[in-house]
Amino acid sequence: MIDKTAVIHPSAIIEEGAVIGARVRIGPYCCIGGDTEIGEGTVLKSHVVVSGRTSIGRDNIIYPFATIGEDNQDLKYAGEATVVEVGDRNRLRESVTIHRGTVQGGGLTKVGNDNLLMVNAHVAHDCVIGDHCILANNATLGGHVTVDEYAIIGGMCAVHQLCAIGAHVMVGGCSGVAQDVPPFIIAQGNHASPNGVNTTGLQRRGFSKEAIQAIRNAYKLLYRSGRTLEEVKPEIAEIAIAHTEVQPFYDFLARSTRGLIR
Repeated sequence: MIDKTAVIHPSAIIEEGAVIGARVRIGPYCCIGGDTEIGEGTVLKSHVVVSGRTSIGRDNIIYPFATIGEDNQDLKYAGEATVVEVGDRNRLRESVTIHRGTVQGGGLTKVGNDNLLMVNAHVAHDCVIGDHCILANNATLGGHVTVDEYAIIGGMCAVHQLCAIGAHVMVGGCSGVAQDVPPFIIAQGNHASPNGVNTTGLQRRGFSKEAIQAIRNAYKLLYRSGRTLEEVKPEIAEIAIAHTEVQPFYDFLARSTRGLIR
């Protein structure tokens, strides 16, 4: 079904069954599969491929040669009807690739709202990206990676499969992330190691001085005290009770499955 207000270039190929919303603009040489849905106001510039069971929300801008919903690169994948979901108001720049999930990983690759994926960024199978995130040029997420809200992954970064990147994290360019990165911190290097709290990012997002200091205190306990994780967790929990902004930091410690960067 194609809404009558959609504007579609004559060279675009739209398979039967695709759902194209109001005011969608599809440029030259785009290819849209029959199991896809594109939400109101989304723009596909040109040469964009949307395939598989893929839904794209409202008011996204997708630049040339991006590919969304194609078969993933996991050797276990055998053509199962897995899914890609892209939310609203994202900007997917040239040659971005977002691959569908695997049955073993839950069957879903998901990108939230208000994200910027720069040129050549790759989102592998079963990844989940939150809201307001940035993946800079050539950033690569291995399978099953989670990226929480407001995280920034620098250019040429590679994130190992199954890693988790916490909220408000800044990963510096050319880093190799092989373990989980707790919220609020700056990570840099190969392999990436912690380099303090992302104070500038937190200030830009309205965190108070008191909240930032509490986050710093939690960071120091984890990374500067010389004590084990189990030893410092009760003290971090106490900080989180007094300053709720620290709660995601504490919660992340329980989420971590690959161990924390050190």
